[in-house]
Amino acid sequence: MRQAHIPQIAPVESGDAELVRRALARDETAVRAIMQANNRRLYRLARGILRNDSEAEDVVQEAYVRAFTHLESFRGDSSLSTWLSRIAMNEALGRLRRRRPAVELDSLPQGALDAEIIQFPLSAADPEKSMAQREIQAVVEHAIDELPEAFRLVFITRVIEGMNVEETAEILSLKPETVKSRLHRARTMLRDNVEKKIGPVVMEAFPFAGKRCERLTDAVLKRLGF
Repeated sequence: MRQAHIPQIAPVESGDAELVRRALARDETAVRAIMQANNRRLYRLARGILRNDSEAEDVVQEAYVRAFTHLESFRGDSSLSTWLSRIAMNEALGRLRRRRPAVELDSLPQGALDAEIIQFPLSAADPEKSMAQREIQAVVEHAIDELPEAFRLVFITRVIEGMNVEETAEILSLKPETVKSRLHRARTMLRDNVEKKIGPVVMEAFPFAGKRCERLTDAVLKRLGF
């Protein structure tokens, strides 16, 4: 039996290269492994753009079909996961563009996609959301309290009180560059602290596993003729 033509792939993670090689040879196990390893990431990215569960699932399916029918174009310049993510994001943005013209990936604010993946609860009319908001606020406040004083004062002055660098430097008797460096450090420590407290909870948001993951994988395999 004549083997399928396998294009040369630039150096990437060995696991990526092997999976791509096998997928190009129409190895169902490899195709399934690629999807199951990336389903949740692609779903979250698509949902972050579209903010709709069913549309996001459709996008992931279309992205996989597009990717696997053009897999020979994967050259390994980035990881397979990154390559698939870009395809899914472009597919989602295409749908968004049809709803709201002139949306381009490069035109979105830095971090906009990440920020939209998990919406902060804002509705005061919903008791559960209000409670969640209070709990998150308490976590943040506690994390600020735990900052070392030198960094906490700069953070409170600059971020909470909204003072500029010059005002903060004058009040705290610091040089402007010291204010900037301490604020950067304070933000890093605060982020790390908050992530430790709520990270495990946030990471379970918008799960995409079990039957949903298996159903999408089977649907793509069927469309690809396996």
